[in-house]
Amino acid sequence: MSQLSSIARPEEMSMARRVKAIMSGSIGNLVEWYDWYAYSAFSIYFAPVFFPESSATAQLLNTAGIFAVGFLMRPIGGWLFGSLADRAGRKFSMTLSVLLMSFGSLLIALTPSYEAIGVLAPILLLVARLLQGLSVGGEYGTSATYLSEMATAKHRGFFSSFQYVTLIGGQLIALGIQLAMQKLFLTDAEMHDWGWRVPFFIGAALSLVALYLRSHMDETAAFKKTEENENVVEEKKKSGSLRELMRHPKALAIVVGLTLGGTIAFYTYSTYMQKFLVNTVHLTKDESTLITFLSLLIFALLQPAFGLLSDKIGRKPLLLAFGVLGTIATYPLLTAVSNSSGKWEAFGYIMIALVIVSGYTSINAVVKAELFPTEIRALGVGFPYSVTVALFGGTAEYIALWFKDAGHETYFYWYVTGCIFISLLVYSYMKDTRKTSTFGDTNH
Repeated sequence: MSQLSSIARPEEMSMARRVKAIMSGSIGNLVEWYDWYAYSAFSIYFAPVFFPESSATAQLLNTAGIFAVGFLMRPIGGWLFGSLADRAGRKFSMTLSVLLMSFGSLLIALTPSYEAIGVLAPILLLVARLLQGLSVGGEYGTSATYLSEMATAKHRGFFSSFQYVTLIGGQLIALGIQLAMQKLFLTDAEMHDWGWRVPFFIGAALSLVALYLRSHMDETAAFKKTEENENVVEEKKKSGSLRELMRHPKALAIVVGLTLGGTIAFYTYSTYMQKFLVNTVHLTKDESTLITFLSLLIFALLQPAFGLLSDKIGRKPLLLAFGVLGTIATYPLLTAVSNSSGKWEAFGYIMIALVIVSGYTSINAVVKAELFPTEIRALGVGFPYSVTVALFGGTAEYIALWFKDAGHETYFYWYVTGCIFISLLVYSYMKDTRKTSTFGDTNH
């Protein structure tokens, strides 16, 4: 019996084995995004430890590390880990990715202060953030591919939606740990002194748990098939290469186009919204944190419901709903939030926006996975996505604040609207990937 025959296809796997595979992939994704967001959440406490005002060099490294490196490394991570996933396997790439994230978090937790080791401290922090950016850049495409390939044909949208559940969940856990430490366990002085190191130790420990789970999870049958099929040995040598990826220009363009509006909308209503509620709506920081936490929690719970819906009616109707409603409602919703008279009114408008955005976030991973053949799927999903996010998602907050500082905050509302409209054009002309999936199975 060949090794391939011992690798069960998703339809042949028991429910327990399938759930274990999905959990192993999803938990690793959760941990990676927790580590990513923990840096942002706790930077207000550790910044003075590494970047004293007296050092211009350290200040420069601080700026580069916080504002640039993370997003600049994501396309490189998308290329590197996507190539590894297509050549050496999804499991190998995902295991290496979470190991790298664990090392990055541990390095942050253990790095001495600037006072103790001088400029080497911010350099080590920068190295750690480079590793984290590389890791999280590779995580998206590989985990999206793994979840899509492990899912049954009839429930691929549902299973794949858990990628954004865990992505949002990582942000929620980082925020929850911060709130618990602030309110229940440590004083402000203790948080600045040593408490900020705790979440990074937690992240490193959780990464080791995820590493164990991933090292024991099944490889996907789709990858094993290409690996062992003697008829595609020569094609296998091309797997995961940018040259091979360029043979799919239409799919590449679709990934960029469908990601453009979705990533800007996501970062606007998740990451930037907390600052928007304080600076524009004039809520307190505590109120803003509460609204952000609750809205993201409900947003995470919406993802499987929308993913399941896509398995019933197709991917394209959800994308079109996001594109149409996003184009029509973005300006009115952001205007309404800005004019809210209280936190619960703002919460209501934000939830309307996040329901609309769910038409994109819940299924964007599976749509991209269904565009590319197995031998180039992880790179095809991860690399163009990471480039688009770096250029548009990563700059959304900066552009919003730039317009506000210039006295034209509403221009940003139109900017988001325009980007969503461009994506709507892509959704209108692309085929429904549920019906044209490159997985070679029937799911309708």
